[in-house]
Order: sequence, then C-alpha cells, then structure tokens
Amino acid sequence: MKTFEFSIIASGVDPDADDFGDRFYAAGCDDALVAYQKGHVIVDFAREAASIDEAVASAIDDVRAAGAVIDRIEPDPLVSLADIAARTGLTRAAITNYFKGSRGRHFPAPVAKVTSDSPLWDWADVAHWMASNAKVPMELSVEASVLKEANAAVGVGEKHLADRLKRRAMQAAQALKVA
Repeated sequence: MKTFEFSIIASGVDPDADDFGDRFYAAGCDDALVAYQKGHVIVDFAREAASIDEAVASAIDDVRAAGAVIDRIEPDPLVSLADIAARTGLTRAAITNYFKGSRGRHFPAPVAKVTSDSPLWDWADVAHWMASNAKVPMELSVEASVLKEANAAVGVGEKHLADRLKRRAMQAAQALKVA
C-alpha cells in the first residue's frame, strides 16, 4: 500500500452545521482534513491504497456519502514553470530549458495564457513528457493522468466516476500480474 495525497474540492454541505466535520469522518474521510475556505469545502486526503485510481475512487465515494458534491480534484491540472519545477524536484532553470527546447525536444506547448508572460501547461501532458524522457518516475505521469481523467469526468457530471476508476485500478493490477 502507498499513501496518495490529493484534495477534493466540494460544495453542497453547510459548513455551519453542527455535524459538518463529523459527517465526513463518519462517511470514511478519517484520513483527511476537512476545511471550509473561500466558499468551498476542501477535503485534503492522505489515503492509503494500492493505486492512485483506487485512492481517488474511494475518496470520491466517501465525500459523496457525506452529502457533498464534487467540484474538482487537486493538485491543479494547470501548472506554471515554477509549479512544474516544484512537482518534479527539478530547478526552474532546467524546466525553462526544456520549454525553450535547449534541453530535450517536443516539450508540450502551453494550454492557457499562451500569449502572456506566464503561460500555463497541462500537468498530465508535462508529466508524461518528463516521464517519457526519464526526468521523473512514470508513476508521476500515471497519477497526473488519473487526476486529469477524474476532473474531466467531474466536469461533465459523470455519476459513475468512482466505478470507472475502480475498474481502471483492477485492470492495472491485472496487467502487472501478467507482466
């Protein structure tokens, strides 16, 4: 088992209710800190599971069981060069060199604020590039893609997201047994 850290940003629960924190604990979020900030319920997990898929799926189930609506899952999927450096443990100078093409080729293009001085990249794309170029462990890329998939599903209101992530975790486990 490994511990996965992520946050679920939610709504639909009254933060002033007497049972606000207790309802999350009773629903299975006993491995999370629950807070209300800037109009959102924030559930910070340190969840033990066999895979990131399994960790996120079970956390989604638990937050929903507390009566909350999932808004998104963090860490944020859009990252700056400084964010990329922090998440990979590499220097900002190294990341800038990758982006400019002076170290490595075909670094992903920014996806937001493209014409500004502070563009943003899709973390899953960057993590995949970094893993494919042996700059970070492949596990980082897998985690980024699971969170991207989960956020996309949340964005379209997919009701069976947790089930899909659980199926994906079982498929990954079976693939490891075969290999």
